[in-house]
Amino acid sequence: ELSGYHLFGSAPLRRGVGCGTLARGIRFLSALGRGATTVMTAANQMTHDDGNLPLGQDLGDAISSWLAHVTHERGQSANTHQAYERDLRQFLIFLNNHLGYAPCLGDIANLNAKTFRAFLAARRKDGAISRSLSRQLSALRMFFRWLETENIAANRAILQVARPKIPHSVPKPLNIKAAAAVIDGEPDRESWIHDRDTAVLLLLYGAGLRIGEALAIARRDAPICGRDVMHIAGKGGKERMVPMLPVICEAIARYVKSCPFDLSPDGPLFLGARGGPLSPRLIQLTMERLRHALQLPDTATPHALRHSFATHLLSAGADLRQIQELLGHASLSTTQVYTEVDQARLLAVYDQAHPRSRTPER
Repeated sequence: ELSGYHLFGSAPLRRGVGCGTLARGIRFLSALGRGATTVMTAANQMTHDDGNLPLGQDLGDAISSWLAHVTHERGQSANTHQAYERDLRQFLIFLNNHLGYAPCLGDIANLNAKTFRAFLAARRKDGAISRSLSRQLSALRMFFRWLETENIAANRAILQVARPKIPHSVPKPLNIKAAAAVIDGEPDRESWIHDRDTAVLLLLYGAGLRIGEALAIARRDAPICGRDVMHIAGKGGKERMVPMLPVICEAIARYVKSCPFDLSPDGPLFLGARGGPLSPRLIQLTMERLRHALQLPDTATPHALRHSFATHLLSAGADLRQIQELLGHASLSTTQVYTEVDQARLLAVYDQAHPRSRTPER
């Protein structure tokens, strides 16, 4: 796993010297994953460099230390670490272009609110939505707060920048019939892959797991052979106990039996077609095919199955606190959003419980 130190480099760099090197290096990193053509173009821009991605020694070390702090001291997950790293990298790309040279800690300490607003405006122009901008601003605030706490640099200008307003939205679950059709999957696919996808989708809909949580299950922890409860490590390392329905255990046992690869006890439970760890992207592609086949809306994603799990439990009379525990939400307010989805259930509870809900008999 790359740390910020390796990602951005740490070669000494005086202000105004070697300004183009960082820009070319960061553009190379940002191009990764966009396709071979883009990567090769970015790589060609670096042909006159020594392969390192230099940044000011002080700023490079600060980034490395902060990312280590996020992972080890705050206990954030690998996905959160990558998100913070990506957010900071995008800001440094903008800052390099804005200043015209590679920034150092001195530049970071002298930024004003106008610069941060210009960065958000540039991201908005690139198509970033308000939720993404709000998360990115939170990551930058955390970084600057840490710099001040560690007496590395102090700049509170970012606190003058208001968070973008996020439009209120509610989860968009599938109805019970559509969820059942999704679980049935694609019968024309290869048998063991069909068994695998069914088991994964059942963990999302039948146990309310996030896709990352389902794919992180090790073979030794599989809910088979009489094991009907699992310990799930969620966001921020928060653990919870989740009961496994018999249909889930049966689906996983069927997949384990049909899988053509040896499943190491310490290795991942779910494997790809070539025997490597199963990528979340493959499950997303499966959902895309099912959306088209079943004529479901674009909101029918793997995470929508988790929303469906919570909404259907609430409709059946489950308590919000119980659903909160099953989903692993840190706050009940996060779970309460499902009450907005099931207004019929909410009105039924009102009619049953409120003393003024019925017309008195004469």
